[in-house]
Amino acid sequence: MKPQGRIMIKITGRVQGVSFRFYAKQKADELHLTGFVKNNPDDSVDIIAEGKRSELEKLSAWAKNGPEFSTVIQCETAYGQYSGEFSSFEIR
Repeated sequence: MKPQGRIMIKITGRVQGVSFRFYAKQKADELHLTGFVKNNPDDSVDIIAEGKRSELEKLSAWAKNGPEFSTVIQCETAYGQYSGEFSSFEIR
């Protein structure tokens, strides 16, 4: 089994009202990651995901561009310890 990890991503820009969460879930499911994506009151989006480190890096690369109608201005990424607390990836 490949090393497991956790990623926390905060995306700012035009990322709400453009189906960002839907596409983030689709990408996370494709990569077999668990965790969640949510909108924040400051119009940013947070993604917390766990899984194989290589797949987390793919999610991070995707988040830097986002879906077609989004405009990502900043994508802050931090890695952490795998906790195993999630059983699926959900939109919150």
